[in-house]
This record gives sequence, structure tokens and C-alpha cells, in this order.
Amino acid sequence: MIIDLHAHCNNGSKFDCPETEIDKRSFEFLNKKHSLLNIEAIGISYYSSVLQTENIYQDNASLAEQCKVDKKIFQWLVLDPRQEFLFEQIKSMINCSKVLGIKIHSVCHGYDIEEYADKIFSFANELKCFVLMHPDKISNMVKYADKYPNMKLIIAHLGSIEHVDAIRRSKHGNIFTDTSGGASNLNNVIEYAVEQVGSEKIFFGTDNYDSGFQYGRIQYALISEKDKENIFYNNAKKYFAKQFKNF
Repeated sequence: MIIDLHAHCNNGSKFDCPETEIDKRSFEFLNKKHSLLNIEAIGISYYSSVLQTENIYQDNASLAEQCKVDKKIFQWLVLDPRQEFLFEQIKSMINCSKVLGIKIHSVCHGYDIEEYADKIFSFANELKCFVLMHPDKISNMVKYADKYPNMKLIIAHLGSIEHVDAIRRSKHGNIFTDTSGGASNLNNVIEYAVEQVGSEKIFFGTDNYDSGFQYGRIQYALISEKDKENIFYNNAKKYFAKQFKNF
């Protein structure tokens, strides 16, 4: 069994990510690929909410409805810290058993992560939840993780020594990463991360890259079987026990 903690899909919005015949973005297509690999649970945020800021509130609400009817789907609540009403929405939804935490994307949303870091991470600290962030000023995120020990930060798209160093430097051990994105094709990045900080800090994710490629990168990594199990499943089951208790 595999848990994909970081994925995206289109949802029929005018703000969807463009797709082509060789680059599909629908949940139906994503799910077909995931089913081939026995990926039983998928943590999703809609493309339309992470690529722009106009429709985040509606997308959060829409995805929550999709989660109700599909056992496989779990939700990241997207936050743009400049939209105050999103804080109230997230506060009202965060304790749902299908919600994994808060998703931020300062790069696509177009704000300086450090300008809003205290606002975002103090909020997550209050809620004692995970924040999944697109990598941005990775080294500087350590001071916020240290300042707000009740939140846990996933710096996505493992693909640099900076990712690993941030995990190592974290005073409270509350920085993690995931394998989503194309950078995992670097031929020693998974192995280096496991060697330096342990597999317990790494979650499996696909983003919207081919799930077979992402699976193969872990399955055929030069790491132990126990490390592979941690990345594929054990870590998600441990840290998101409420969400994945039935898996």
C-alpha cells in the first residue's frame, strides 16, 4: 500500500492548469495511474487554487465535498495569507478527518514568504497542524520552525542539499520533505537524504508527475526496505493517524 501525500488535479474551473494530450491533469486520469500502483490515499489541492488566488475559498469548499464521496481523497486547505477570510474558513475545516493541513504556494500566489511567515506559521502553530509549502527560501524556514514548535512544516519537492540541511538544523524536528516533483530524478538525492536525516522525515508524493516514475524512484533507490516502507506508507500513517486510521 502507498499513500501519496502531495498531488494536484484540475476540477473543471476556468483557472485549471492547461493540459495536453501528453500531459493530463484530471483526477480521473490521476486515479487510473494511482490504482495501478495500489496507491490507496491521495492528498490533493486543486490546481486552480495553487496557481492563482481568485477562487481559493470556493476550491477549498468544493474539494471538501469531493472528499465526502471518495474514500481515497484527502485535502490540503489552500491559504493565501493576504485573504483574511481564508483563515476563518481553514479554522472551521481543519479538524475534519479528511483534512491533512494547510497548503501554501508563495511563488505562484506572488508574495514574499518571509513577509507573511509569522502570520502563516503562528496560525498553524495555534492549530497544531501541518503546513505543506512549495520550496521558497528554504534555509530561512528553519527559524520559523524553531519559533513555532507546534506546527510541522513539509518543504516539498526534495531536490537539494538545502532541503536536507533544513531538516537537520531544525531544533524541534518539525521540518519534513516529500518526494514529489521532477527533482527526485537526481540520482542520489533520495539516498543522500535518507543517509543524512533518515527516512522518517520523508513522505511520498507525486505532484502531478507520473506515479510510476515516482514509485520507481523510491522502489529502486539504494536504501533499505524499511526506509522504502517509511516513505511509501509508515510516515504518513504515523503523523496523520487520524486521517489514515482505516488504511
